[in-house]
Amino acid sequence: MKINQLISLSLLALIALNSCGPQAPGDAYVPTKATMKEPGEAGAGVAVNADDSKGKGKFTTVVLTTPLDQKMAAGGKAIYDVKCGACHKLTDEKLVGPGWKGVTERRKPEWIMNFITNTDEMIDKDASVQALLEKCIVRMPNQHVSDDDARGLLEFMRSNDGVK
Repeated sequence: MKINQLISLSLLALIALNSCGPQAPGDAYVPTKATMKEPGEAGAGVAVNADDSKGKGKFTTVVLTTPLDQKMAAGGKAIYDVKCGACHKLTDEKLVGPGWKGVTERRKPEWIMNFITNTDEMIDKDASVQALLEKCIVRMPNQHVSDDDARGLLEFMRSNDGVK
């Protein structure tokens, strides 16, 4: 029975990998008024784990909105269903990769965005990702997620963690 499950998971992972198209050159996350708020402005960003690393990549500042952007979260769920769900559960239980429950409480939004969009460099250079790799054993494939889709995934993760 376990071998059948492993084969099924492997096939799902292969299907997910083959469904990923290349990222368009020049794709960049361009913050909108909904995602970029001035300090003190209503709905201004929320700081998350100030002592946590921002990871390796182009995201040095990600401003989170309050309340949660439901449209972005719904788009993130669609991306999760296609590219992430085969390996990550929405609970804290490990499947192939770690579960997503609580990830936005443990990691800065910049780290999450950098890991989603700069997977290979993060695996090669970020100590916390290398520690996860030791536990999970399987290297996360680069899913070629655009910056906008990564931002949607971040909102979906926040929603999964109970942010309203």
